[in-house]
Amino acid sequence: MARLTSEFWVAAFIRRVNLEGGFATLRKRGAAEAGAIAVTVSRASDRLVALYLQAPQTAFGEERPVDRLFVPAWPDVFVEEMKVAEKLTREQKFDPDLWIVDVDDRDGRPFVEIAAT
Repeated sequence: MARLTSEFWVAAFIRRVNLEGGFATLRKRGAAEAGAIAVTVSRASDRLVALYLQAPQTAFGEERPVDRLFVPAWPDVFVEEMKVAEKLTREQKFDPDLWIVDVDDRDGRPFVEIAAT
């Protein structure tokens, strides 16, 4: 089964978040075919932000999943916005083809599938 391009996945993700009561916007467009994707999630209650990055290949074991899996950037998941901004700056220097999608959700839902740890 063919994997969706990053461009298609991001467009569908933004639409799904918006339909499910969150608000998603594209902050940075990456490589259309296979750019890595980062998702930030802001929650209004405490003004903290989570950053989810695509899971590394080592998280998959023998079989690669059809859909993209994500991992939180920190064990505490929600951190100060400045910490997320600094991490994204480092990630973009390492991978200039990175996509960044920002999600605002009152409950802090990530809307992505989290890799089992």
